[in-house]
Amino acid sequence: MRVISGSARGSRLKSLEGLSTRPTTDRIKETLFNILAPDIYDCVFLDLFSGSGAIAIEALSRGAKEAVLVENSAKAVEIIKENLIHTKLYDKAEIIKADVFSALEELRLKGRQFDIIFMDPPYNSGLYGEVLKKIAEAEILRENGIIIEEQSSKDSVPCVEGLFNYRVKDYGTTKMAFYTLEESYD
Repeated sequence: MRVISGSARGSRLKSLEGLSTRPTTDRIKETLFNILAPDIYDCVFLDLFSGSGAIAIEALSRGAKEAVLVENSAKAVEIIKENLIHTKLYDKAEIIKADVFSALEELRLKGRQFDIIFMDPPYNSGLYGEVLKKIAEAEILRENGIIIEEQSSKDSVPCVEGLFNYRVKDYGTTKMAFYTLEESYD
């Protein structure tokens, strides 16, 4: 696993061993960031279920102003720190070690808002709709912001009040669903 483009291009990233995380493949990551290219520079990025931190690190490498990475696993948080230090992007990142729902509530209470929110919950966890609903309720997505949800291609794309699903990209065993606030989509 490596950083594909930007200031940390070519940097190899560590990941957790075993099947507890499922890193986004370089091919899918490259396609995703080609789609997001116009929106990345100077954005505030939120990476939920961060794993190794590879998605947020890619965003920072490509010019995101700041990234918040949320991860519940202590081992994964250590790997995220190592990857951020290795890529020299540590000073642009904030790591929250917490479950996603607690972290979203913390971000809501702090009045934080994000331009891009990426979420990659464990496949078959049933968390897709619940997390999207909490994001909408927490009002942490800026007007014209984007939510990207990575999920198994076997799962249906959730419909959540207040969010508009405007695109689904299928990659075989994985698909990405893109959302914005309903009132932002015209």
